[in-house]
Amino acid sequence: MISLIPGDGVGKELAKLLIRLFKDLQIPLSFDIQEAGKEEYEKHGVYLPDSLFRSLEKNKVAIKGPMTTPIGEGFRSLNVQLRKKYDLYTNIRPIKELGPWKNPDCPIDLVIFRENTEDLYRGVEEMVSDTEAHSIKIITYQGSRRLIKRAFDYALDHGYPKVTLVTKANIMKFTDGLFLKAGRDLAKDYPSIELEEVLVDNMAMQLVLNPYQFNVIATENLYGDILSDLSAGLIGGLGLVPGANIGDDMAIFESVHGTAPDLAGKDLVNPTAFFLSACMMLDYLDMGDYAGSIRQGLDLLLSKKETSTQDLGGPLKASEFTDLLIQKVKEIKHG
Repeated sequence: MISLIPGDGVGKELAKLLIRLFKDLQIPLSFDIQEAGKEEYEKHGVYLPDSLFRSLEKNKVAIKGPMTTPIGEGFRSLNVQLRKKYDLYTNIRPIKELGPWKNPDCPIDLVIFRENTEDLYRGVEEMVSDTEAHSIKIITYQGSRRLIKRAFDYALDHGYPKVTLVTKANIMKFTDGLFLKAGRDLAKDYPSIELEEVLVDNMAMQLVLNPYQFNVIATENLYGDILSDLSAGLIGGLGLVPGANIGDDMAIFESVHGTAPDLAGKDLVNPTAFFLSACMMLDYLDMGDYAGSIRQGLDLLLSKKETSTQDLGGPLKASEFTDLLIQKVKEIKHG
Protein backbone atom coordinates (compact mmCIF):
# COMPACT_ATOMS: atom_id res chain seq x y z
CA MET A 1 0.00 0.00 0.00
CA ILE A 2 1.29 3.44 -1.03
CA SER A 3 0.05 6.75 0.34
CA LEU A 4 -1.06 8.94 -2.57
CA ILE A 5 -1.41 12.67 -1.82
CA PRO A 6 -2.96 14.50 -4.80
CA GLY A 7 -2.33 17.96 -3.30
CA ASP A 8 -3.58 21.11 -4.98
CA GLY A 9 -4.17 22.35 -8.53
CA VAL A 10 -2.99 19.95 -11.22
CA GLY A 11 -2.10 17.41 -8.54
CA LYS A 12 -5.65 16.04 -8.68
CA GLU A 13 -5.29 15.20 -12.37
CA LEU A 14 -1.81 13.78 -11.94
CA ALA A 15 -3.03 11.41 -9.22
CA LYS A 16 -5.82 10.08 -11.45
CA LEU A 17 -3.41 9.58 -14.34
CA LEU A 18 -0.96 7.70 -12.14
CA ILE A 19 -3.69 5.38 -10.85
CA ARG A 20 -4.69 4.61 -14.45
CA LEU A 21 -1.06 4.03 -15.46
CA PHE A 22 -0.43 1.56 -12.65
CA LYS A 23 -3.75 -0.22 -13.17
CA ASP A 24 -3.39 -0.66 -16.93
CA LEU A 25 0.25 -1.80 -16.62
CA GLN A 26 -0.75 -4.22 -13.84
CA ILE A 27 1.81 -2.84 -11.42
CA PRO A 28 1.04 -4.69 -8.15
CA LEU A 29 0.64 -1.68 -5.86
CA SER A 30 -2.46 -0.13 -4.36
CA PHE A 31 -2.98 3.47 -3.27
CA ASP A 32 -4.27 4.94 -0.03
CA ILE A 33 -5.51 8.36 -1.18
CA GLN A 34 -5.02 11.18 1.36
CA GLU A 35 -6.02 14.80 0.81
CA ALA A 36 -3.81 17.65 2.03
CA GLY A 37 -2.98 21.23 1.11
CA LYS A 38 -4.78 24.51 0.58
CA GLU A 39 -7.88 22.96 -0.94
CA GLU A 40 -8.17 20.58 2.03
CA TYR A 41 -7.91 23.56 4.38
CA GLU A 42 -10.67 25.40 2.56
CA LYS A 43 -12.95 22.36 2.93
CA HIS A 44 -12.10 21.14 6.42
CA GLY A 45 -9.96 23.81 8.13
CA VAL A 46 -6.69 21.84 8.23
CA TYR A 47 -3.77 21.67 5.80
CA LEU A 48 -2.23 18.38 6.94
CA PRO A 49 -4.93 16.22 8.58
CA ASP A 50 -4.15 13.54 11.15
CA SER A 51 -5.39 10.89 8.71
CA LEU A 52 -2.48 11.81 6.43
CA PHE A 53 0.04 11.29 9.22
CA ARG A 54 -1.50 7.94 10.12
CA SER A 55 -1.31 6.83 6.49
CA LEU A 56 2.33 7.88 6.12
CA GLU A 57 3.36 6.23 9.36
CA LYS A 58 1.64 3.00 8.36
CA ASN A 59 2.76 2.78 4.73
CA LYS A 60 6.21 4.43 5.00
CA VAL A 61 6.17 5.22 1.26
CA ALA A 62 4.20 7.98 -0.46
CA ILE A 63 3.92 9.88 -3.70
CA LYS A 64 2.47 13.38 -3.67
CA GLY A 65 1.38 16.09 -6.02
CA PRO A 66 2.22 19.78 -5.56
CA MET A 67 0.80 21.75 -2.65
CA THR A 68 0.27 25.52 -2.46
CA THR A 69 2.73 27.63 -0.45
CA PRO A 70 2.01 31.37 0.01
CA ILE A 71 4.84 33.72 -0.97
CA GLY A 72 5.99 36.34 1.53
CA GLU A 73 3.31 35.67 4.13
CA GLY A 74 0.99 33.02 5.52
CA PHE A 75 1.93 29.47 6.52
CA ARG A 76 5.32 27.90 5.85
CA SER A 77 5.75 25.30 3.12
CA LEU A 78 3.75 22.14 3.77
CA ASN A 79 6.44 20.18 1.94
CA VAL A 80 9.06 21.48 4.36
CA GLN A 81 6.84 20.57 7.30
CA LEU A 82 6.59 16.96 6.12
CA ARG A 83 10.34 16.74 5.53
CA LYS A 84 11.08 18.06 9.01
CA LYS A 85 8.44 15.96 10.81
CA TYR A 86 9.71 12.69 9.33
CA ASP A 87 13.39 13.66 9.05
CA LEU A 88 13.45 13.14 5.28
CA TYR A 89 16.96 14.53 5.11
CA THR A 90 17.87 13.45 1.58
CA ASN A 91 16.35 15.22 -1.41
CA ILE A 92 17.34 13.58 -4.71
CA ARG A 93 16.73 15.16 -8.09
CA PRO A 94 18.04 13.32 -11.15
CA ILE A 95 18.66 15.64 -14.10
CA LYS A 96 18.60 13.40 -17.16
CA GLU A 97 17.74 14.37 -20.70
CA LEU A 98 14.76 12.74 -22.39
CA GLY A 99 13.34 12.93 -25.87
CA PRO A 100 14.07 16.05 -27.94
CA TRP A 101 16.42 17.49 -25.34
CA LYS A 102 18.74 14.51 -25.47
CA ASN A 103 22.20 14.89 -26.94
CA PRO A 104 22.94 11.37 -28.24
CA ASP A 105 26.69 11.89 -28.08
CA CYS A 106 26.83 13.28 -24.54
CA PRO A 107 23.46 13.55 -22.74
CA ILE A 108 23.17 15.48 -19.49
CA ASP A 109 23.11 12.91 -16.70
CA LEU A 110 23.68 14.28 -13.20
CA VAL A 111 22.05 13.82 -9.81
CA ILE A 112 21.67 16.51 -7.15
CA PHE A 113 21.65 15.49 -3.48
CA ARG A 114 20.22 18.32 -1.42
CA GLU A 115 20.21 18.35 2.38
CA ASN A 116 16.54 18.61 3.27
CA THR A 117 16.12 19.54 6.94
CA GLU A 118 18.68 22.21 7.88
CA ASP A 119 20.06 25.52 6.56
CA LEU A 120 17.83 28.59 6.25
CA TYR A 121 14.85 26.33 5.59
CA ARG A 122 14.73 25.45 9.29
CA GLY A 123 12.62 28.61 9.44
CA VAL A 124 14.39 30.22 12.42
CA GLU A 125 13.49 33.86 11.81
CA GLU A 126 12.75 36.88 13.94
CA MET A 127 11.72 40.48 13.46
CA VAL A 128 14.31 42.54 15.31
CA SER A 129 12.48 45.77 14.56
CA ASP A 130 9.96 47.09 12.08
CA THR A 131 12.76 47.56 9.56
CA GLU A 132 15.07 44.61 10.32
CA ALA A 133 14.56 40.85 10.12
CA HIS A 134 16.98 38.00 10.89
CA SER A 135 17.06 34.48 9.46
CA ILE A 136 19.40 31.95 11.11
CA LYS A 137 21.37 29.47 8.99
CA ILE A 138 21.75 26.15 10.82
CA ILE A 139 24.25 23.54 9.64
CA THR A 140 25.34 20.51 11.68
CA TYR A 141 28.21 18.14 11.07
CA GLN A 142 26.04 15.03 11.47
CA GLY A 143 23.27 16.39 9.28
CA SER A 144 25.78 17.21 6.56
CA ARG A 145 27.63 13.92 6.84
CA ARG A 146 24.58 11.69 6.48
CA LEU A 147 23.47 13.55 3.33
CA ILE A 148 26.91 13.45 1.77
CA LYS A 149 27.24 9.76 2.60
CA ARG A 150 24.08 9.09 0.60
CA ALA A 151 25.67 10.91 -2.34
CA PHE A 152 28.90 8.90 -2.13
CA ASP A 153 27.01 5.62 -1.80
CA TYR A 154 24.91 6.51 -4.83
CA ALA A 155 28.00 7.34 -6.87
CA LEU A 156 29.60 4.05 -5.86
CA ASP A 157 26.48 1.97 -6.61
CA HIS A 158 25.86 3.61 -10.01
CA GLY A 159 29.43 3.83 -11.27
CA TYR A 160 29.83 7.60 -11.11
CA PRO A 161 33.49 8.64 -10.69
CA LYS A 162 33.02 11.96 -8.88
CA VAL A 163 31.07 13.73 -6.15
CA THR A 164 30.98 17.53 -6.23
CA LEU A 165 30.45 19.43 -2.97
CA VAL A 166 28.87 22.86 -3.44
CA THR A 167 29.21 25.54 -0.74
CA LYS A 168 30.05 29.19 -0.16
CA ALA A 169 32.70 28.26 2.41
CA ASN A 170 34.98 31.11 1.42
CA ILE A 171 32.46 33.52 2.97
CA MET A 172 30.42 31.45 5.46
CA LYS A 173 33.41 29.77 7.04
CA PHE A 174 31.59 28.30 10.06
CA THR A 175 28.37 26.96 8.52
CA ASP A 176 29.43 26.11 4.97
CA GLY A 177 32.88 25.30 6.30
CA LEU A 178 31.33 22.63 8.52
CA PHE A 179 29.45 21.11 5.57
CA LEU A 180 32.70 21.05 3.62
CA LYS A 181 34.59 19.43 6.52
CA ALA A 182 31.99 16.68 6.74
CA GLY A 183 32.48 15.95 3.04
CA ARG A 184 36.26 15.97 3.23
CA ASP A 185 36.25 13.63 6.22
CA LEU A 186 33.82 11.25 4.54
CA ALA A 187 35.69 11.21 1.23
CA LYS A 188 38.55 9.34 2.92
CA ASP A 189 36.25 6.29 3.11
CA TYR A 190 35.70 6.35 -0.68
CA PRO A 191 39.16 6.33 -2.27
CA SER A 192 37.81 5.30 -5.70
CA ILE A 193 35.61 8.40 -5.99
CA GLU A 194 37.01 11.85 -6.71
CA LEU A 195 35.95 14.67 -4.39
CA GLU A 196 35.48 18.03 -6.12
CA GLU A 197 34.77 21.32 -4.33
CA VAL A 198 32.97 24.15 -6.16
CA LEU A 199 31.63 27.46 -4.84
CA VAL A 200 27.92 27.91 -5.46
CA ASP A 201 28.16 31.02 -7.65
CA ASN A 202 30.75 29.33 -9.88
CA MET A 203 28.62 26.18 -9.87
CA ALA A 204 25.67 28.08 -11.33
CA MET A 205 27.85 29.30 -14.18
CA GLN A 206 29.49 25.91 -14.77
CA LEU A 207 26.14 24.14 -14.98
CA VAL A 208 25.08 26.49 -17.76
CA LEU A 209 28.40 26.38 -19.60
CA ASN A 210 29.18 22.67 -19.27
CA PRO A 211 26.79 20.47 -17.26
CA TYR A 212 28.39 17.36 -18.75
CA GLN A 213 31.37 17.66 -16.40
CA PHE A 214 29.30 16.78 -13.32
CA ASN A 215 28.07 13.43 -11.98
CA VAL A 216 26.75 13.56 -8.41
CA ILE A 217 26.33 16.93 -6.67
CA ALA A 218 25.91 17.23 -2.89
CA THR A 219 24.94 20.54 -1.35
CA GLU A 220 22.99 22.37 1.33
CA ASN A 221 19.27 23.01 1.35
CA LEU A 222 19.02 26.48 -0.19
CA TYR A 223 21.76 25.97 -2.77
CA GLY A 224 20.25 22.63 -3.75
CA ASP A 225 16.83 24.17 -4.24
CA ILE A 226 18.21 26.82 -6.59
CA LEU A 227 20.67 24.62 -8.49
CA SER A 228 18.14 21.84 -9.09
CA ASP A 229 15.70 24.28 -10.69
CA LEU A 230 18.50 25.78 -12.77
CA SER A 231 19.50 22.29 -13.90
CA ALA A 232 15.90 21.45 -14.77
CA GLY A 233 15.99 24.35 -17.22
CA LEU A 234 18.83 22.63 -19.07
CA ILE A 235 16.65 19.66 -19.99
CA GLY A 236 13.29 21.29 -20.71
CA GLY A 237 11.93 22.46 -17.37
CA LEU A 238 10.43 21.24 -14.12
CA GLY A 239 7.81 19.25 -16.01
CA LEU A 240 10.52 16.69 -16.80
CA VAL A 241 12.26 16.40 -13.41
CA PRO A 242 11.33 13.94 -10.64
CA GLY A 243 12.17 14.20 -6.97
CA ALA A 244 12.49 12.07 -3.84
CA ASN A 245 12.61 12.89 -0.13
CA ILE A 246 14.16 9.98 1.75
CA GLY A 247 14.89 9.43 5.43
CA ASP A 248 15.97 6.33 7.30
CA ASP A 249 12.56 4.65 7.36
CA MET A 250 10.25 6.71 5.14
CA ALA A 251 10.27 8.10 1.60
CA ILE A 252 8.00 10.61 -0.14
CA PHE A 253 8.31 11.01 -3.91
CA GLU A 254 7.10 14.09 -5.78
CA SER A 255 7.37 16.06 -8.98
CA VAL A 256 8.98 19.39 -8.22
CA HIS A 257 6.83 21.75 -10.30
CA GLY A 258 4.09 23.89 -8.76
CA THR A 259 0.33 23.55 -8.57
CA ALA A 260 -0.16 25.40 -11.90
CA PRO A 261 -3.69 26.64 -11.08
CA ASP A 262 -4.00 28.11 -14.59
CA LEU A 263 -3.79 24.56 -15.99
CA ALA A 264 -5.89 22.78 -13.39
CA GLY A 265 -8.88 20.93 -14.77
CA LYS A 266 -7.90 21.51 -18.41
CA ASP A 267 -6.08 18.20 -19.08
CA LEU A 268 -2.97 20.17 -20.09
CA VAL A 269 -0.43 19.33 -17.36
CA ASN A 270 2.62 17.38 -18.50
CA PRO A 271 2.62 14.23 -16.33
CA THR A 272 6.21 13.26 -17.16
CA ALA A 273 7.78 14.52 -13.92
CA PHE A 274 5.11 12.81 -11.82
CA PHE A 275 5.52 9.54 -13.70
CA LEU A 276 9.32 9.75 -13.34
CA SER A 277 8.86 10.33 -9.60
CA ALA A 278 6.77 7.17 -9.54
CA CYS A 279 9.66 5.41 -11.28
CA MET A 280 11.99 6.53 -8.49
CA MET A 281 9.46 5.10 -6.05
CA LEU A 282 9.41 1.80 -7.92
CA ASP A 283 13.22 1.68 -7.80
CA TYR A 284 13.08 2.30 -4.05
CA LEU A 285 10.64 -0.62 -3.72
CA ASP A 286 12.93 -2.94 -5.75
CA MET A 287 10.52 -2.89 -8.68
CA GLY A 288 13.02 -1.49 -11.15
CA ASP A 289 11.79 -3.54 -14.12
CA TYR A 290 8.52 -1.60 -14.14
CA ALA A 291 10.40 1.69 -13.72
CA GLY A 292 12.75 0.92 -16.59
CA SER A 293 9.98 0.21 -19.08
CA ILE A 294 8.09 3.39 -18.12
CA ARG A 295 11.24 5.50 -18.52
CA GLN A 296 11.91 3.92 -21.89
CA GLY A 297 8.36 4.61 -22.99
CA LEU A 298 8.57 8.25 -21.93
CA ASP A 299 11.83 8.70 -23.81
CA LEU A 300 10.35 7.22 -26.98
CA LEU A 301 7.23 9.39 -26.84
CA LEU A 302 9.10 12.61 -26.07
CA SER A 303 11.53 11.96 -28.92
CA LYS A 304 8.80 12.88 -31.40
CA LYS A 305 6.85 16.13 -31.39
CA GLU A 306 3.67 14.40 -32.57
CA THR A 307 3.66 12.21 -29.42
CA SER A 308 4.58 14.98 -26.97
CA THR A 309 2.47 17.14 -24.68
CA GLN A 310 1.45 20.66 -25.65
CA ASP A 311 3.95 22.39 -23.35
CA LEU A 312 6.72 20.76 -25.41
CA GLY A 313 5.22 21.77 -28.74
CA GLY A 314 3.22 18.61 -29.31
CA PRO A 315 -0.54 18.13 -29.79
CA LEU A 316 -1.36 15.82 -26.88
CA LYS A 317 -3.36 16.48 -23.77
CA ALA A 318 -2.31 14.79 -20.53
CA SER A 319 -4.83 11.96 -20.81
CA GLU A 320 -3.90 11.28 -24.45
CA PHE A 321 -0.21 11.22 -23.56
CA THR A 322 -0.91 8.74 -20.75
CA ASP A 323 -2.89 6.50 -23.10
CA LEU A 324 0.01 6.43 -25.56
CA LEU A 325 2.50 5.77 -22.77
CA ILE A 326 0.50 2.77 -21.58
CA GLN A 327 0.40 1.44 -25.12
CA LYS A 328 4.13 2.02 -25.63
CA VAL A 329 5.12 0.36 -22.34
CA LYS A 330 3.01 -2.70 -23.19
CA GLU A 331 4.80 -2.91 -26.56
CA ILE A 332 8.18 -2.68 -24.82
CA LYS A 333 7.29 -5.40 -22.29
CA HIS A 334 6.01 -7.79 -24.96
CA GLY A 335 8.83 -6.87 -27.32
